[in-house]
Amino acid sequence: FTNDERFDGLYLNVANTTRGIEPLLDTVFSFLRRKTDFFHGPNGQDPDAAIAKVNEVLDKHVKLYQAEMNKKQKAKEAQEAKAKAKKQKAEKKKQEKAKKAAVEASKQSKSEGDGVIELGEDGGFDISNATTSTSESASTPPSQPQDDSIPSESKTVSKNNTTSNIEPKEKKEVENVSQDKKDTKDKDGDDSPPPVGNGGTVDGKYVWTQTLSELTVTSPLPENTRGRDLNVSIKKKHLKIGLKSSNQIIVDAPLTKQIIVDDSFWTVEDGNRLVVSLQKMNQMEWWDAVCAGDPTIDVTKVQPENSKLDDLDGETRQTVEKMMFDQRQKAMGMPTSDEQRKFEMLEKFKKSHPEMDFSNAKIS
Repeated sequence: FTNDERFDGLYLNVANTTRGIEPLLDTVFSFLRRKTDFFHGPNGQDPDAAIAKVNEVLDKHVKLYQAEMNKKQKAKEAQEAKAKAKKQKAEKKKQEKAKKAAVEASKQSKSEGDGVIELGEDGGFDISNATTSTSESASTPPSQPQDDSIPSESKTVSKNNTTSNIEPKEKKEVENVSQDKKDTKDKDGDDSPPPVGNGGTVDGKYVWTQTLSELTVTSPLPENTRGRDLNVSIKKKHLKIGLKSSNQIIVDAPLTKQIIVDDSFWTVEDGNRLVVSLQKMNQMEWWDAVCAGDPTIDVTKVQPENSKLDDLDGETRQTVEKMMFDQRQKAMGMPTSDEQRKFEMLEKFKKSHPEMDFSNAKIS
């Protein structure tokens, strides 16, 4: 009987009525004292035997609790070690990729000839090769006579035309970036405040809040309602709440996402409200609604509790911090982390290929 769940509903009702661990234990020992011979035995022995039996059972459950805690701690450490190894592997792969890209860029710059001006080690432009090439060109007499028949004004006009052709391209590129930011800001919606408790309200039914790992549904009940007056069914993809006395159905609908049934439970608080705690199957995403067909919230406005970030494992915390960063960037009309990464890749590519025209390039 150490893990028997058949009597959980009964004990939850007793706990809700007694409202305290000592009164709950009083009801157990009161039953043993009044209805059984637990304290004196069939032969009227000393009550010390009853005390010893209680201590024996209590010690057994303490050991079970400690074993469960040790198991959870080991699982948490293994998960953290796995996340750390995965992160190190990703960093190593990223460094190798960057090194390979640098080698390829070096080869590309060498193959393009001496006319390319490269960046020096100090970050400035290395023009030594270009200067040497220019000097050699100046010292070598031209193979053909220069055509002096072309007026100097024509040469000047040609140079100005080249400049005017470049400037509209740069201007157009800036306009494209500004338009992209404007479109992104318009797409994100209005400036309404974030949902309270990262949840919402379904009029006449319930109020719900959520964290990354669980979801809490609170439904008002008639005064002095007890657990046995309710009909509550929690399934992997369905939730049902009803009152037996009036056959009233409060909720009877499929859930928007899956839950862990074994870790979900319900209780009646203060005799006037039902609290249902649902454990999420996927603890890396936010719900926009509890049940299908209910009003939805904007999950991009969800604000995780900063004080709980320390409780998350490394990989989950990294994901949450990325979501928070992207959310702040969107609120300011600035690019998200993914958009920044794409822009940086484009800039590197543009530097590696200066001969290409990127004025009409749009990154989506």
